[in-house]
Amino acid sequence: MGVTTGRLSRYFGQRFLGTVLGVFGGILLLIVLVDFIEMTRRTDGLEGASAYVIAKITLFRAPHITEQILPFSVLIAAMSCYLGLSRRLELVVARAAGMSAWQFIAPAAIAALALGILATTIYNPVSAILHDRAKRLEESLFRSGAASYYEANRSFWVRQRGENGQSIIHAKSSRSQGIGLSGVAVFTFDNDGRFLERIEARNATLIPGQWRLEDARIFGIGVPPREQATYLLSTTLTPEQVRESFSTPETVPFWQLPAYIETAEQSGLGSAGYRFQYYKLIALPFLLAAMVFLAASVSLRLFRFGGVQKMVLSGIAAGFLLYVLSKVTEDLSRAGLLYPLVAAWLPVMAGGLTGFVSLLYQEDG
Repeated sequence: MGVTTGRLSRYFGQRFLGTVLGVFGGILLLIVLVDFIEMTRRTDGLEGASAYVIAKITLFRAPHITEQILPFSVLIAAMSCYLGLSRRLELVVARAAGMSAWQFIAPAAIAALALGILATTIYNPVSAILHDRAKRLEESLFRSGAASYYEANRSFWVRQRGENGQSIIHAKSSRSQGIGLSGVAVFTFDNDGRFLERIEARNATLIPGQWRLEDARIFGIGVPPREQATYLLSTTLTPEQVRESFSTPETVPFWQLPAYIETAEQSGLGSAGYRFQYYKLIALPFLLAAMVFLAASVSLRLFRFGGVQKMVLSGIAAGFLLYVLSKVTEDLSRAGLLYPLVAAWLPVMAGGLTGFVSLLYQEDG
């Protein structure tokens, strides 16, 4: 009996892994195709916008997008896997062989934990690096300073102090965790707060004690505009402060997040966003396992009993509600209204307990 149970467990685990990889690969392919078509439309007529360059941008950007939908890929894959096993009466055979529901759910849960560990420790750092490279390639295409497709509605503002007074910097997009900016506009003021001039530049790069603005156009009061290939703007900002202002926690690799948290706190800046991202990635393996329990709770019903469609819809609705809960807790955490550790683990506990209690009621009464 033990040999049979072990073989069935391996079989269920392999089926689950195959289904997860199939669902995730299908979603990844769909995202790549849609993004490639959209990028082709947006870059039509731009110099250097070859199919090869567009394909590189699309492929480099896809992992960052698919990383956000990994939990739902696991949910859909687990539901599909267990429904397929139930339709072919393989679950009936497993129960007849003496296996309980917990025994053929355990392999999928263990596989989900392993996938989550790989996603946190390997996939996330690779995704962050490729996403940064994609932004650099986009910048080389959109020389006019247009923001990238996924950050078109996002802009960054920061107030800084220099040797000759204060200035306000606005950037349409950033790269290298804020060290490089694109689509830059700078408003400078003297020490008394009087406006001096406005500077527009295609790019800006932080160097020690200065911002180096490229292709700058300077608008002063009562004087005609003038252009400079390079303009140096004094600043007291450090790389750590710039990262906190212009970078987003989602683009920081997992292994670098502790250093970002430490430097942000030493600089007296808020680190809630980085802390939440760090705890969220740590909780990701357990979130994937919770998705397995949630999927199993709505997918183990035998087809001959009917009501399978309602169970599937309820599973999709539960996944959607879990997504809404995760976004609400994330916003509360970034606003400082909820501790990042609690915000990261609350969706995991809600999804896991819901699936576990539901399975406990169905299987053990």
